Amino acid sequence: MSDKQIAQEILKTIGGPDNIENYSHCATRLRIVLKDNSLVDKDHVDTIDDLKGYFYSTGQHQFVFGTGRVNQVYQAVESEINSGQGDSAINSTEADEMSHDGEANQNKDKKKDKDNMNPAQRVVRVLADILVPLIPVLVTTGLLMGIRGLLTELGFTLSDDINAIFTLLTDTAFAFLPVFITYSAVKKFNGNPILGIAVGLMLVAPQLPNAYDVASGASEPLQVMGIEIFGYQGTIFPAIIAGWLIAKIESWFRKFVPSVIDLIVTPFFTITITLAIMLFILGPIIQVIESAVIGFIVNVINAPLGIGYIIFGGLQQLLVVTGLHHSLSIIEISLLDHSDANILNPLMTASMAGQFGAAISAALLMKDKVKRSQMISSALPTLFGITEPLLFGVNMRSLRILLSGIAGGALGGLTSYLFSLSASGMGITFLPGLLLYTSSFATLMHYFIVILVAFVVGFVVVKVQSKQIRQEIV
Repeated sequence: MSDKQIAQEILKTIGGPDNIENYSHCATRLRIVLKDNSLVDKDHVDTIDDLKGYFYSTGQHQFVFGTGRVNQVYQAVESEINSGQGDSAINSTEADEMSHDGEANQNKDKKKDKDNMNPAQRVVRVLADILVPLIPVLVTTGLLMGIRGLLTELGFTLSDDINAIFTLLTDTAFAFLPVFITYSAVKKFNGNPILGIAVGLMLVAPQLPNAYDVASGASEPLQVMGIEIFGYQGTIFPAIIAGWLIAKIESWFRKFVPSVIDLIVTPFFTITITLAIMLFILGPIIQVIESAVIGFIVNVINAPLGIGYIIFGGLQQLLVVTGLHHSLSIIEISLLDHSDANILNPLMTASMAGQFGAAISAALLMKDKVKRSQMISSALPTLFGITEPLLFGVNMRSLRILLSGIAGGALGGLTSYLFSLSASGMGITFLPGLLLYTSSFATLMHYFIVILVAFVVGFVVVKVQSKQIRQEIV
């Protein structure tokens, strides 16, 4: 079936293009918000070729196609809508939604999505919109750390100049992390991102004592009116709040400042008021709360006897189903910035490997070669850290398969605990994640063993239930 035919089948399933409120896509899913959900023909969904799965969540009908493929299907759907089948309101309104440029009209189009979310989902959505654009930079940093570790492990001696270059490549992103976050937050809240960069740089300016030096006693904080002032290196939530303040203050001043002096007055007061609030009022409070919350979560994961590792390794992939997995990046960033050790990364891989083993085992139970091929193709992207096709296309069709994957992930998590395994970066898992474990040959082998244990357990537990599972999914 061609992309055009798939697009036509999707439009037929959702009640035609005139029923579309807005539409977009992420890395793996086509997301559609409809005017009338009752027009959806759910029985027709299973007849669409190349579709890995379908589900309805937070007001969106989500069609899972996988990386790369979803882009082609999305373009075909957009072409069908713009060909004149849908009403003009969609073409004019959703054109900006599809541009992914983060402008105000995109946020306006997503209002209906948010109306269908509970408060927790809205918070996670905002955090994801702010932090996800940062991931490519942080992934690159992690890969460079891995390359340095690999070269060292292979016996290469790096000169001081080469080490300096590597330090430049691996440390800069985290040193200026608040700058990136403030920029992204201001953009998310529809303010001037350049003001975000300015305030972000001020939060980590060399004139302010480094927060880590102050915490270790290596330097003293500035004293202004009895308030201790220091830098915000490595912080996340203060930078997000600063971005929100910039957007709100800028918008408020623009309501009454005459346009003839707007260029001077608005940015001046936006920057100075935001910085004053962050340095003297909100910043210190938020920083303490952030450290306490993240510290609590890490302590829970590090519960005695590896209980936290077992639970996280088993259940992490369920967060992907809900979309809450984006919130984990906050903890990962904090871990890397404070200790250069990301304990969550191997647990995420363990959770994926468990579900992957369960899916492959279930696929091999299929006597129908077409079904077997479809299930395997849905599972393979997991090797590169993309699990939505596997989850929605295979494992969630049977509770037994899903629970088998959870068992595998849990045992993989326990293995990670026994090895005290951690990654040097974030953003990549499974096979691409190998570069995050090159600090030593033993660490690399431990990572392989975690994957193997999780995969084998997931595979075997499905095999043990082969008769029941075959009846459920045939």
